Amino acid sequence: MDIIVDGYNLIGTDHGLKGDLEHRRNWLVQRLSLYQEMKGHRVVVVFDGWKSGWLDEITETKQGLRIVFSRQGEKADSVIIRLAREKGNGSVVVTSDQEVRRAVERFGAVAIYSNEFSHILRHLELVEAGDDEERRRSNKKGNPSRLSKTERKRLEKLKKL
Repeated sequence: MDIIVDGYNLIGTDHGLKGDLEHRRNWLVQRLSLYQEMKGHRVVVVFDGWKSGWLDEITETKQGLRIVFSRQGEKADSVIIRLAREKGNGSVVVTSDQEVRRAVERFGAVAIYSNEFSHILRHLELVEAGDDEERRRSNKKGNPSRLSKTERKRLEKLKKL
């Protein structure tokens, strides 16, 4: 499974976007690298170079993690949508941006809210232990308030994270 992360969106969820962004980017890269190592999912984090980026899109690998900076004049949202289109239904996109979420879902990708994924990063062990309990409780039959197909698909991917 490929996980495409809207970097500044996830940073903003945890700490806001004020202050030393380079320090926060490095902090996020470390967390995502650890997550990738523990879970085995490929993670791509995309940062916005729209206002002050390079003329070309920059892709680098740091701590085993693929990091993409959009080119100057291009928002990270466009890069995320393009990557989700390329990966299709084998990908999960982490963003709270509604436009991006709707766009990637059209390509079969599953969108996870940034605060949901942030919670997973913070409490990885608790979430894994909680999954077993969730599975035990989900064996009930005849649930009259069935979730939509999109929501069920999103939650299924969320459990795998």
